[in-house]
Amino acid sequence: MTERKKTKADLVETIYENIYDSNIDKKHIHKVIDSFLASIKTSLAEGETIELRGFGTFEPRLRNGRKKARNPKTGERLSYGKHYVAVFRPGQELKQKMKDFNEEEIKK
Repeated sequence: MTERKKTKADLVETIYENIYDSNIDKKHIHKVIDSFLASIKTSLAEGETIELRGFGTFEPRLRNGRKKARNPKTGERLSYGKHYVAVFRPGQELKQKMKDFNEEEIKK
């Protein structure tokens, strides 16, 4: 698997390059992305599921706690109760794209 990452700034740049309206600047695109992500965070925190057709679904999921956990950095023994985590399930279109993914072509 590649170690490449795409940052929010990279996404803003990509969207900016693909927009046909010259009146929209990068600051506006950045605000839209921030608002979109904040909306997803808020919805998940309220227990809602977000479904983006063709991409995937974000949902809160309850995880069981652990009585015997360990902080890997300090070695300290900890215990955690039940808690919610955000889970992403890819949609059919994304699953198909990932099946077609050819890492050798990406490296070229």
